[in-house]
Amino acid sequence: MRKKERYEKILAWFRANRPVAETELHYGSPFELLIAVILSAQCTDKRVNQITPPLFRDFPTPEALAATTPEVVFEYIRSVSYPNNKAKHLVGMAQMLVENFNSQVPDTLEELVRLPGVGRKTANVIQSVVFNKAAMAVDTHVFRVSHRLGLVSDRCTTPLSVEKELMKNIPEADIPIAHHWLILHGRYVCQARTPQCDTCGLQLLCKYYCQTYKVNQECSKSHE
Repeated sequence: MRKKERYEKILAWFRANRPVAETELHYGSPFELLIAVILSAQCTDKRVNQITPPLFRDFPTPEALAATTPEVVFEYIRSVSYPNNKAKHLVGMAQMLVENFNSQVPDTLEELVRLPGVGRKTANVIQSVVFNKAAMAVDTHVFRVSHRLGLVSDRCTTPLSVEKELMKNIPEADIPIAHHWLILHGRYVCQARTPQCDTCGLQLLCKYYCQTYKVNQECSKSHE
């Protein structure tokens, strides 16, 4: 199966079986989503959603968050991973929004990555979710699922290389939702330690499944 055909069939399956796919982080504004995504680094969305309501309530604007201290913010986020660093990043991010961006979350990769605590992955999430731009954030789920399905080659060994390969082969209009398709598939089906291959509808299109279980000739041919 040629790469183009593989992408077409996998994307068609997602369109049919997961027509609605969106972030599971709770937020009410671009600023709140930016806070949540910074907090979600190496932490579950479920945990972030548990601790953000008081934080959003008490610091509803960049000005309010910029005026506090990391020590105060720490008490709100102490149960997430790396709370000390994230508290510093959140206050620094808010201060930069106020000082450099008129308290508005910017919409370009170049501007977003200037903010403390914001790397390429976080910036791409904001571009995709808030501004509906064709940006592909590659987290551990996207990285794993892309390789297992055979969407990217084994030579793609970094998040950036996976991002470029996916961006090159997924139609631009599908990129914002494809980001969520891959994340949610990795979170609930194609899990790291116990992939749910028996119930996955992408079995015969999946390189990992076909190579692991050596199922049949039809499956093998799809990866030639």
